[in-house]
Amino acid sequence: MTTTLVATVGQKFTVTGMTCGHCEMAVTAELSKLEGVTRVDVDLASGTVITESVETLPIDVVAAAVDEAGYELAR
Repeated sequence: MTTTLVATVGQKFTVTGMTCGHCEMAVTAELSKLEGVTRVDVDLASGTVITESVETLPIDVVAAAVDEAGYELAR
């Protein structure tokens, strides 16, 4: 059995408007749908979102996903 390691790219974003666990779940769900995303960590208290993906995510794509969840990406 062989194990293949895939390098991932970590990116940190700030999302405004999140106030509860539902907000956290909505942002996580939308960002997790993006192609290549392997992990999403949302820190509700700070509004910070960290993604890991197989390649760098375009900021416009991330902003659209956050918007779809009902929140705004701080730029």
